[in-house]
Amino acid sequence: MAQKTSGEIEKEFIESLRSSTGNDLKAWLNEIRNSGIEKRNDVIKWLNTEHGFGHMNAGLLIGIYHNGGKPVYGSIEELLDNQLAKVEEMRPLYDAFCKFALQAFPTATILPKKTYVSILDKREFAAINVKKGELRIGLDLGERPFDEAVSKAKLTGPMPRISHQLVLTDESQFSANVVKLMKNSYDRCH
Repeated sequence: MAQKTSGEIEKEFIESLRSSTGNDLKAWLNEIRNSGIEKRNDVIKWLNTEHGFGHMNAGLLIGIYHNGGKPVYGSIEELLDNQLAKVEEMRPLYDAFCKFALQAFPTATILPKKTYVSILDKREFAAINVKKGELRIGLDLGERPFDEAVSKAKLTGPMPRISHQLVLTDESQFSANVVKLMKNSYDRCH
């Protein structure tokens, strides 16, 4: 069975709000606004204790609230565009790396998330953060020592098991060694 994307989970949550709680999204956003509670965790606690929301659903609702009432995971293109908005000059390198990764792992999927881009094939085995002047490619390399090729991961978003990162600044760095490191991560994750 295929795992649901964050966007699919969020969409199902929004569609089921009225039937599961009696209020639609707009009504819940007004409830949060009128509660006077400011802090995210306090709103989640309030939704849990006062309104019977589970933690995940409360988190989805407060995420939408803080996103101006719009779904956080509205579209994959929008998620990617938001990540690249401040570093648009990095889009050609990002696109080239995605092409490179898919040539090496043709069954993989490249899936933009809210704060990073996941590379997965059933399970996530790599992650991309696009920063000014560089791509950070996160990998699960376990206890492999850090060296000139890989350093400690400094990525925003992916799971803590993403332990190492490659920093790529131009296409000349796309090499067999990068594929080998990605394969090592893939094997650890599968």
